[in-house]
Amino acid sequence: MVPQTFIFFGRSGSGKGTQAQLLIDWLKAHDPSRKTLYIQTGQKGRDFAQQGNFSARLVQDVINHGQLFPAFIPIYFWTQVLVESIQEGTEHLVLDGLCRRPEEAPILDGAFQFYKRARPIVVVINVSEAWATKRLLERQRADDIPADIKNRLSWYDTQVVPAIKHFRDHSEYYKVVDLNGEQSIEAIHQALLQNAGLI
Repeated sequence: MVPQTFIFFGRSGSGKGTQAQLLIDWLKAHDPSRKTLYIQTGQKGRDFAQQGNFSARLVQDVINHGQLFPAFIPIYFWTQVLVESIQEGTEHLVLDGLCRRPEEAPILDGAFQFYKRARPIVVVINVSEAWATKRLLERQRADDIPADIKNRLSWYDTQVVPAIKHFRDHSEYYKVVDLNGEQSIEAIHQALLQNAGLI
Protein backbone atom coordinates (compact mmCIF):
# COMPACT_ATOMS: atom_id res chain seq x y z
CA MET A 1 0.00 0.00 0.00
CA VAL A 2 1.30 3.48 -0.86
CA PRO A 3 1.29 6.17 1.86
CA GLN A 4 -2.24 7.46 2.29
CA THR A 5 -3.29 11.01 3.16
CA PHE A 6 -6.78 11.74 4.51
CA ILE A 7 -8.28 15.01 5.68
CA PHE A 8 -11.68 14.85 7.38
CA PHE A 9 -14.40 17.48 7.20
CA GLY A 10 -17.89 17.57 8.66
CA ARG A 11 -20.09 19.59 10.95
CA SER A 12 -19.42 19.35 14.67
CA GLY A 13 -21.14 16.16 15.82
CA SER A 14 -20.91 14.49 12.41
CA GLY A 15 -18.76 11.69 13.80
CA LYS A 16 -15.60 12.55 11.84
CA GLY A 17 -13.40 11.79 14.85
CA THR A 18 -14.95 8.34 15.16
CA GLN A 19 -14.47 7.68 11.45
CA ALA A 20 -10.89 8.92 11.57
CA GLN A 21 -10.12 6.48 14.39
CA LEU A 22 -11.76 3.57 12.56
CA LEU A 23 -9.69 4.41 9.50
CA ILE A 24 -6.50 4.53 11.58
CA ASP A 25 -7.33 1.10 13.05
CA TRP A 26 -7.94 -0.25 9.53
CA LEU A 27 -4.66 1.15 8.21
CA LYS A 28 -2.72 -0.29 11.15
CA ALA A 29 -4.32 -3.69 10.65
CA HIS A 30 -3.78 -3.80 6.88
CA ASP A 31 -0.40 -2.06 6.71
CA PRO A 32 1.21 -2.79 10.11
CA SER A 33 4.75 -1.97 9.02
CA ARG A 34 3.88 1.64 8.24
CA LYS A 35 3.36 4.33 10.90
CA THR A 36 0.09 6.29 10.90
CA LEU A 37 0.11 9.90 12.12
CA TYR A 38 -3.12 11.38 13.46
CA ILE A 39 -3.48 15.14 13.80
CA GLN A 40 -6.62 16.41 15.53
CA THR A 41 -6.44 20.16 16.03
CA GLY A 42 -9.45 20.38 18.37
CA GLN A 43 -7.84 18.05 20.92
CA LYS A 44 -4.47 19.71 20.32
CA GLY A 45 -6.09 23.02 21.26
CA ARG A 46 -7.64 21.60 24.44
CA ASP A 47 -4.29 20.08 25.45
CA PHE A 48 -2.42 23.32 24.69
CA ALA A 49 -4.87 25.30 26.82
CA GLN A 50 -3.67 23.38 29.90
CA GLN A 51 -0.11 24.74 29.67
CA GLY A 52 -0.90 27.85 31.71
CA ASN A 53 1.05 30.49 29.77
CA PHE A 54 -0.50 33.59 28.21
CA SER A 55 -1.10 31.98 24.82
CA ALA A 56 -2.68 28.99 26.52
CA ARG A 57 -5.01 31.24 28.51
CA LEU A 58 -6.10 32.99 25.33
CA VAL A 59 -6.73 29.63 23.66
CA GLN A 60 -8.79 28.52 26.67
CA ASP A 61 -10.82 31.74 26.45
CA VAL A 62 -11.63 31.02 22.80
CA ILE A 63 -12.71 27.48 23.74
CA ASN A 64 -14.79 28.69 26.69
CA HIS A 65 -16.72 31.10 24.47
CA GLY A 66 -17.26 28.60 21.67
CA GLN A 67 -15.35 30.76 19.22
CA LEU A 68 -13.15 29.92 16.25
CA PHE A 69 -9.38 30.13 16.63
CA PRO A 70 -7.63 32.74 14.47
CA ALA A 71 -6.11 30.92 11.51
CA PHE A 72 -2.52 31.02 12.74
CA ILE A 73 -3.28 28.95 15.85
CA PRO A 74 -4.45 25.71 14.16
CA ILE A 75 -1.77 26.22 11.47
CA TYR A 76 0.80 26.33 14.28
CA PHE A 77 -0.64 23.16 15.83
CA TRP A 78 -0.62 21.03 12.68
CA THR A 79 2.59 22.34 11.15
CA GLN A 80 4.41 21.62 14.41
CA VAL A 81 3.14 18.03 14.41
CA LEU A 82 4.06 17.50 10.74
CA VAL A 83 7.56 18.92 11.11
CA GLU A 84 8.29 16.99 14.30
CA SER A 85 6.52 13.70 13.52
CA ILE A 86 7.18 12.94 9.84
CA GLN A 87 10.40 10.94 10.03
CA GLU A 88 10.53 8.90 6.82
CA GLY A 89 7.94 10.52 4.56
CA THR A 90 6.23 7.15 4.13
CA GLU A 91 3.77 7.51 7.02
CA HIS A 92 0.01 7.45 6.53
CA LEU A 93 -1.53 10.81 7.50
CA VAL A 94 -5.02 11.18 8.99
CA LEU A 95 -5.98 14.81 9.63
CA ASP A 96 -9.07 16.01 11.47
CA GLY A 97 -10.04 19.62 12.21
CA LEU A 98 -7.65 21.31 9.80
CA CYS A 99 -8.60 24.05 7.33
CA ARG A 100 -11.63 25.47 9.10
CA ARG A 101 -11.00 28.73 7.24
CA PRO A 102 -10.47 29.22 3.49
CA GLU A 103 -7.12 30.92 4.04
CA GLU A 104 -5.69 27.75 5.59
CA ALA A 105 -6.24 25.63 2.48
CA PRO A 106 -3.36 26.99 0.34
CA ILE A 107 -1.00 26.53 3.30
CA LEU A 108 -2.03 22.89 3.61
CA ASP A 109 -1.50 22.59 -0.16
CA GLY A 110 2.05 23.74 0.31
CA ALA A 111 2.63 21.26 3.13
CA PHE A 112 1.28 18.32 1.13
CA GLN A 113 3.42 19.19 -1.85
CA PHE A 114 6.50 19.81 0.29
CA TYR A 115 6.11 16.35 1.81
CA LYS A 116 5.36 14.85 -1.65
CA ARG A 117 1.95 13.48 -0.67
CA ALA A 118 0.27 11.83 -3.65
CA ARG A 119 -3.48 12.27 -4.24
CA PRO A 120 -4.74 13.32 -0.77
CA ILE A 121 -8.29 12.17 -0.05
CA VAL A 122 -10.71 14.76 1.33
CA VAL A 123 -13.48 13.04 3.31
CA VAL A 124 -16.65 15.12 3.77
CA ILE A 125 -19.17 13.62 6.20
CA ASN A 126 -22.48 15.28 5.41
CA VAL A 127 -25.15 15.70 8.09
CA SER A 128 -27.93 18.24 8.53
CA GLU A 129 -27.70 21.02 11.09
CA ALA A 130 -30.62 19.55 13.03
CA TRP A 131 -28.99 16.09 13.12
CA ALA A 132 -25.67 17.55 14.27
CA THR A 133 -27.33 19.64 16.98
CA LYS A 134 -29.08 16.59 18.41
CA ARG A 135 -25.82 14.62 18.49
CA LEU A 136 -23.90 17.45 20.16
CA LEU A 137 -26.50 17.91 22.87
CA GLU A 138 -26.49 14.17 23.55
CA ARG A 139 -22.73 13.93 24.11
CA GLN A 140 -22.86 16.62 26.87
CA ARG A 141 -19.32 17.96 26.49
CA ALA A 142 -18.58 21.13 28.50
CA ASP A 143 -18.44 23.38 25.41
CA ASP A 144 -21.60 21.87 23.88
CA ILE A 145 -24.12 24.48 25.02
CA PRO A 146 -26.89 25.57 22.62
CA ALA A 147 -25.48 29.04 21.80
CA ASP A 148 -21.98 27.71 21.12
CA ILE A 149 -23.32 24.81 19.08
CA LYS A 150 -25.28 27.23 16.91
CA ASN A 151 -22.12 29.30 16.36
CA ARG A 152 -20.01 26.29 15.39
CA LEU A 153 -22.60 24.97 12.98
CA SER A 154 -22.97 28.40 11.41
CA TRP A 155 -19.20 28.70 11.00
CA TYR A 156 -19.18 25.39 9.15
CA ASP A 157 -21.33 26.91 6.41
CA THR A 158 -19.59 30.29 6.26
CA GLN A 159 -15.95 29.19 6.74
CA VAL A 160 -15.42 25.46 6.35
CA VAL A 161 -17.56 24.89 3.25
CA PRO A 162 -15.56 27.54 1.31
CA ALA A 163 -12.36 25.80 2.48
CA ILE A 164 -13.66 22.48 1.16
CA LYS A 165 -14.44 24.20 -2.15
CA HIS A 166 -10.72 24.87 -2.54
CA PHE A 167 -10.09 21.12 -2.60
CA ARG A 168 -13.06 20.47 -4.89
CA ASP A 169 -11.67 23.07 -7.29
CA HIS A 170 -8.33 21.26 -7.40
CA SER A 171 -9.64 17.80 -8.27
CA GLU A 172 -6.57 17.11 -10.40
CA TYR A 173 -4.66 16.68 -7.12
CA TYR A 174 -7.29 15.93 -4.47
CA LYS A 175 -9.93 13.21 -4.41
CA VAL A 176 -13.05 14.41 -2.60
CA VAL A 177 -15.25 11.70 -1.06
CA ASP A 178 -18.73 12.76 0.09
CA LEU A 179 -20.39 10.47 2.64
CA ASN A 180 -23.85 10.38 4.16
CA GLY A 181 -23.18 10.76 7.88
CA GLU A 182 -26.76 10.05 8.94
CA GLN A 183 -26.38 6.27 8.92
CA SER A 184 -24.69 3.67 11.08
CA ILE A 185 -21.04 4.10 12.03
CA GLU A 186 -20.10 0.86 10.28
CA ALA A 187 -21.98 1.82 7.09
CA ILE A 188 -20.08 5.12 6.93
CA HIS A 189 -16.78 3.32 7.54
CA GLN A 190 -17.42 0.83 4.76
CA ALA A 191 -18.49 3.59 2.36
CA LEU A 192 -15.29 5.47 3.16
CA LEU A 193 -13.09 2.44 2.47
CA GLN A 194 -14.89 1.74 -0.80
CA ASN A 195 -14.90 5.32 -2.08
CA ALA A 196 -11.25 5.78 -1.12
CA GLY A 197 -10.34 2.69 -3.13
CA LEU A 198 -8.99 0.80 -0.13
CA ILE A 199 -11.31 -2.20 -0.62
